[in-house]
Parts: sequence; structure tokens; C-alpha cells
Amino acid sequence: MDFKVSCAFLSAACFIVLSLSANAQTSGRGGVPDLKVEANCKATQEIDKSLTEPQSYEACMSDEQTAQQQLASIWTTTPETIRIQCYTEASAGGIESYVDLLSCIQMNGFGQPSAPAPTLRGASKNRNKKQSG
Repeated sequence: MDFKVSCAFLSAACFIVLSLSANAQTSGRGGVPDLKVEANCKATQEIDKSLTEPQSYEACMSDEQTAQQQLASIWTTTPETIRIQCYTEASAGGIESYVDLLSCIQMNGFGQPSAPAPTLRGASKNRNKKQSG
């Protein structure tokens, strides 16, 4: 009996924490989460020095801002489960990226551009995979 009560309590606690976490992920206006991409763009600039096509800090920040603007137009129409999943992926390991957040949402079939969009690199964790080959 105690085990069932403990499981029920734990389940309720997890549900509350997840709900609070989901609410905390969005800005005060209920919009796109406030991600801290500056440090990652600085780190990306250092890593890129060894690449044939390095990206500057300014270009990285521009890509992140472009992705943030694109997210603003699709955020509220994207299902909450997808937003939470993608936010978790885009901020995993303390590396936050609007480019990753936008890519994840688009890969889940939401917010597809009507015209071909430019390739955004930003501070994405996946950004250098194309260049390593």
C-alpha cells in the first residue's frame, strides 16, 4: 500500500514540475523562450578558426536572431509537446541555440517556410557536421 501511495505522489510531483518547467521555458509574454546564445557564438568563433569556412561572432548572432524571429511567427501555433521537446533538445548541455530550436520544430513538420530559407548556422550543435566531410 505504501508503495502505491509513493508512486502516486511521485507521479503527481513529476507532473507539477514538468508543467512549471514548460511555463518557465517561455518568455514572460508566453512567446519564444529566452535563450542565451551569446556565449555559444563566442565559443563557436574560437572553434571555427580551424575550419575552411569559419563563421564570425557577428554572423553567428545574426543567424540566431533570424531563427528567433522565424520562431516568433510559428511558436504559438506549434503544439506544446513539440515546443517542450524541441526546447529541451535546443538547450541540452547548457548549449542554447534558436537555430537548433527552429530546426527541431521544422523537422517535426511545423513552421515550414513557403519559400526556400537560407541555411542558418548560428551556434547550432549540428553546424559543423556538413563541413567535416
